[in-house]
Amino acid sequence: MNTPQPYQVDKASTQEVSKLFKIISDPTRLSILFLLHHEELSVGNIALSLDMEQSAVSHQLKTLKDSRLVKSKRAGKSMIYSLDDHHVFSLLEQVLTHIKEQEN
Repeated sequence: MNTPQPYQVDKASTQEVSKLFKIISDPTRLSILFLLHHEELSVGNIALSLDMEQSAVSHQLKTLKDSRLVKSKRAGKSMIYSLDDHHVFSLLEQVLTHIKEQEN
């Protein structure tokens, strides 16, 4: 008789999942992802919305872009950022749902 095996993930996949969670666990990066879910924004507009220096926002955007979570396009002299992976936002919505359920 074959016993079903528990769900297993290979070590490389586990490390990639851990890396993704580490990236999105930063409060600033998380805030940027939530902002970009609603609209494309320039670095300046993100900095203004988060009450942060543009250089600090640029640093976080680079991390998100290197992880392929956000993408950018040039509009004149500005870089405009948007989400590159909407799957990640679905994950964040699930986490928010979980938190709301825990509060009840």
